Amino acid sequence: MTAIIRQLSLCSNDTNGAPTMAIKDTIDIAGYPTTAASRALADAPPAARHAEVVQHALDAGWHIVGKANMHELAFGMTGINDFTGTPPNPQDVTRIPGGSSSGSASAVGLHLVDAALGTDTGGSIRGPAACCGVIGLKPTFGRVSRTGVAPRESSLDCVGPFARDMRTLIAAMAGIEPMFDTDAAGEWRTPIKVACVSIEAESGIRAAVQHAINLADVGARSIELALLYDAFEAGLAVINAETSRAFGHLVATGQLGADLEARLRLAAATTSAQLEAAEQVRRRFTAAVEHALADVDVLVMPTLPALPITVEAARNGTSVIAMSSLIRPFNLSGHPALSLPIPVAGSSLKAGLQIVGRKGADERVCAIAARFEAALGT
Repeated sequence: MTAIIRQLSLCSNDTNGAPTMAIKDTIDIAGYPTTAASRALADAPPAARHAEVVQHALDAGWHIVGKANMHELAFGMTGINDFTGTPPNPQDVTRIPGGSSSGSASAVGLHLVDAALGTDTGGSIRGPAACCGVIGLKPTFGRVSRTGVAPRESSLDCVGPFARDMRTLIAAMAGIEPMFDTDAAGEWRTPIKVACVSIEAESGIRAAVQHAINLADVGARSIELALLYDAFEAGLAVINAETSRAFGHLVATGQLGADLEARLRLAAATTSAQLEAAEQVRRRFTAAVEHALADVDVLVMPTLPALPITVEAARNGTSVIAMSSLIRPFNLSGHPALSLPIPVAGSSLKAGLQIVGRKGADERVCAIAARFEAALGT
């Protein structure tokens, strides 16, 4: 369990029967260091106060079990960590759990906690959720407080919850965002209009998405979403620049994992011209998403284009950057996006159905996800 959750003595005032939650190790808990699962930050001083989301969760009656493990410095998609250990994938221990919020997804999938908090800068909630067969929500950018969350400054990062069912996910979201309307987030009972985004993905995953649409009996039409690939590339440029600013100084410590050191050195080479171009794409892609959502309730597509690769393949150098091709763009645009597990014919693994909504309409995204959940019988 130590590779999944570092247990703490913190708890809310009344823990008898209280729902349990794990907190990703980029989120401050008073009295404990925030290490981002990195040897370079292992001697960080204890946090002076709780992150606002932790305090909100405690005030709402959640029992905080401990700090969840993660991909080092939240800068990777595999979840592999040779310093703190690699959390097991609950669906298949031979496969990667996904990153960077690997421990949060693993802990929920293994029933160690009822819910967990992660952060999502380039798909780091939705990716692990899809890998581990659980639900993960990236809220609208700015909807949930990032005070007390590393990195301190980000134009992409969002704190959000993981859970095994929508009822618990909605409760967790309400726990960290007091203005979240749980009544509006209940199952959507009126007709739903859905636009299914045409993308490249494994045929079995595309079929699983279509099967979910059919079961939910929603009005769906296919669309092309302009600039999706450009937004993926632009998101990479922005996360590289912002992560380099936040953590680039740690390269000099010589204490980073080899993969992190290489990525940070590459990230440091991001140019101002690349960032300017990325910001232009951000504006155009955001407008394209809002145009696509103008006459539908949500966009749907796979969360990941393929099932997670094995840990062995990842260690042997198989690239995982394409894992984020369908999720990273919505960090750039700031729209709320949720990953819901869906069955794949002929596979013991579940894939993820990504549901994207209008900015600020996180409750609607959850309500429609609950409708799909009920139709799937999960």
